[in-house]
Amino acid sequence: MEYTRLGLSGLKVSRIALGCMSFGTPEPGAGWPLAQDAAEPLFRRALDLGITFWDTANVYHHGTSEEFTGRALKKYARRDDIVLATKVFFPVHEGPGGSGLSRKAIMEQIDASLTRLGTDYVDLYQIHRFDPQTPVEETMEALHDVVKAGKVRYLGASSMWAWQFSKLQYTADLHGWTRFVSMQNQYSLVQREEEREMFGLLADQGVGSIPWSPLAKGWLARPWNTTTSRTGTDDLTRRYNEEASHRPIVEAVEQVAAARGVPMAQVALAWHFTNPSVAAPIVGPSTAKHLEDAAASVDIQLTDDEVKILEQPYTPRLPSGFS
Repeated sequence: MEYTRLGLSGLKVSRIALGCMSFGTPEPGAGWPLAQDAAEPLFRRALDLGITFWDTANVYHHGTSEEFTGRALKKYARRDDIVLATKVFFPVHEGPGGSGLSRKAIMEQIDASLTRLGTDYVDLYQIHRFDPQTPVEETMEALHDVVKAGKVRYLGASSMWAWQFSKLQYTADLHGWTRFVSMQNQYSLVQREEEREMFGLLADQGVGSIPWSPLAKGWLARPWNTTTSRTGTDDLTRRYNEEASHRPIVEAVEQVAAARGVPMAQVALAWHFTNPSVAAPIVGPSTAKHLEDAAASVDIQLTDDEVKILEQPYTPRLPSGFS
């Protein structure tokens, strides 16, 4: 495993992040998350492979993802060896502190996350989306305060328009508050709209990208129209395959992978490392092989011709994932 700094910060992360949305108590309409006993071997395998950057969120599976992650952290790793990330924004309960990025919500939800994770601090605390209902000054000051309280080491953001991220970052600079060091944005061979404005902003601001859904919910890891247990139970994943424009991109990945004699997932993930702003794609595994393919992708150096084959089928589309 290779390690890199997250943006221009001093925080070093593994070049693959373990996405813990795969773990939690299954809920209606999403029968694919792994229960505790099934998830634990994957935490252990991640550590074996040197994947020490773990990402979860307060909203994942009603908080049980954080609980599973915290138990695995305590059981299998030293706290100081793991870069632990979680998020705040989406509704976790009714009431003024149950959602959004108000001061009340941030203060309440960081404490709840720390309790579920069983730790005194998180390394990276991320706003899961932009909150148009809360003044940016209120959000950024509250985030700064949780950093100064020692509950958070670094701040990150996720999935918003570039102008919104710029406004948040500028507000922090204006008041001398803690800046964001990362952007968790949707980025894959089938969704590249972040290249238009966001990646230029990230490079300018020294912010690292940690892409979510780098395999397009698994569609880039298998031949077109292949189904899995998740495609049979997750409505969002099924809708994702309705885009006919995805097919030539998936077939391009299959072509490059076949020529190299490696799994498609390794090629689709390796492509991310051709973007200098990308620090660590987030991979949500359900098997050990998913982690092994992810780790192997770090060593793949795609040629210019291979990158051209992978990128040529892309056509402009609407950005997605901002809400």
